[in-house]
Amino acid sequence: MAVTHSFDVGREECFQQVERLTKSHSLHSSESLCRLLRYLAEHSLDHPGVALKEYQIATEVLGRPPGFDPQSDSTVRVQAGRLRVKLAEYYAHEGVTDPILVEIPKGSYVLAFHLRGKPDALVTPAPGIEVPEKKAEARPSNRGWVIAVGVLLVLLAASVATSAFLFSRDRNQPVAVQAVPAAYRLFWSRFVDGSQEPLVVFSNGSFVGRPETGMRYFNPASDARSFILDHYTGVGEVLAIHQLDRVFFLLNRPLRVKRGALFTLDDAKNYDLIFVGSPSENLTLLDIPGTREFIFKRLDSGPRKGDLAVLNVHPQPGEPENFLATPANQPTVEDYAVIALLPGLDPSRSVLILAGNSTFGTQAAVEYVCREDSIKELLRRLNVSKVADLKPFEALLRVKIAHGVPVVEDLVALRSRGN
Repeated sequence: MAVTHSFDVGREECFQQVERLTKSHSLHSSESLCRLLRYLAEHSLDHPGVALKEYQIATEVLGRPPGFDPQSDSTVRVQAGRLRVKLAEYYAHEGVTDPILVEIPKGSYVLAFHLRGKPDALVTPAPGIEVPEKKAEARPSNRGWVIAVGVLLVLLAASVATSAFLFSRDRNQPVAVQAVPAAYRLFWSRFVDGSQEPLVVFSNGSFVGRPETGMRYFNPASDARSFILDHYTGVGEVLAIHQLDRVFFLLNRPLRVKRGALFTLDDAKNYDLIFVGSPSENLTLLDIPGTREFIFKRLDSGPRKGDLAVLNVHPQPGEPENFLATPANQPTVEDYAVIALLPGLDPSRSVLILAGNSTFGTQAAVEYVCREDSIKELLRRLNVSKVADLKPFEALLRVKIAHGVPVVEDLVALRSRGN
């Protein structure tokens, strides 16, 4: 079904405006919001008049599992609210002269496109949204639009910050506004208070083979002439980035995200770094100082020879020398993960490593530092009550996994590195 565009606004022009938005200063640093914007644009222009459901957005765009319940999980509403704020921010500053305006009407997840100065020229009316009858009145000036959007931006920002803490099953019921947990501010202080946005570096290991016939990790000894694929990453890393984005949104701090293959030493000097994934896949970890107490290493002898393990460099009484996940030829039910806060190459910078033997362990490590209760446990074990007390440390988690989902994380070992 073709879309009828008023005032000569074509479909291609709408997509060009969307791409302009994704490359803007307001949106380019958030891959999740850019992905959501493109998805909403494609649906709105390709399927006019068809409403989008929260479940559809959650599972197709935001990586939520099939059991996603929109009544108890406000992820979609929060992300849509963030996108509304970013669109208002863009049009109040960078896009003040753009001819096409893009918005997400309240009560809908369908994009609307307007010509600037013609608010009644709705290219794709959202289902369920009443378009008011045209009135013969003077069009507002661009300056008036900017002022209106500025006021709206403030109101929307307050609204979105509130919605991030909604725990009621009925989003129409009034709920109390909660402050950002103190444990979040304390643990993440080094990455929130810096002059630059922190850089998240996620793993994308090198593979050979083809997805349809089977892939394996690149082995330089036997695969020197093979074509290398370096654009795949684990499902745990994908969900981990989503969790980090949620926490830093609450902390009102943008994130920069980069895949490991594109990481440079200049990044190590210029940013506080959060590495997601072990050195077996996030190979850039091999180029900078890393952990000293819990080290990822492939076993060179024994019945598990060749398997990746966490080497316990200085075992304490009752601790094993190696921590091993479930063997690769069996369903993964147990894994181990490392959480390490380390000094950066530049002493004024910090590095946080969140990595498991498997992608499930990596997901668990990130989820651990994104939950208030587990952060509190970690800070208590480190005897940290204020920012100045938080020194470099290395922690080890035992992770229980059911049906490919981390369900339990236990803090089994902890080492404080001092300064």
